[in-house]
Amino acid sequence: MLKIGLLSDTHAWWDDKYVEYFSTCDEIWHAGDIGSEQLAARLAALKPLRAVCGNIDGQALRLQYPLVAHFTAEQVKVMMTHIGGYPGRYNPAIREELYNTHPHLFIAGHSHILKVAFDRNLQCLYINPGAAGKSGFHQVRTLVRFAIDGQQIKDLEVIELGNR
Repeated sequence: MLKIGLLSDTHAWWDDKYVEYFSTCDEIWHAGDIGSEQLAARLAALKPLRAVCGNIDGQALRLQYPLVAHFTAEQVKVMMTHIGGYPGRYNPAIREELYNTHPHLFIAGHSHILKVAFDRNLQCLYINPGAAGKSGFHQVRTLVRFAIDGQQIKDLEVIELGNR
């Protein structure tokens, strides 16, 4: 079983609560708009970090992290990107890739809106962890924890970090 800590849109904002909530996780996944190399390094020092770059990320982060990541966790095919849209309204730039690769789990950030939904057309779980940073219009900063056990995605928790 793999325990995942998922966040997005930190915009270089560090919160010591990341340490608290990710201490029991095996990996940290960041769905873009990391904001600084220093923040990425601090997360990677906690746990192995998988990340994608977002639209505010500079050249150094773009060289380190892809726009779209495809990987397998346990037996779950994962696709992660920053600007992905959501079920029924996927970003046209990634729609074809999403439909051609058929991930079991699709993760996106960008909107700063926490959303977890099952896409019946793709037979895929969609997760947007909301925004963990302070930049943006969101009212409450959030992150998500969940577990992957074989083919199962389970024990999903939404964690509120406080007001923006």
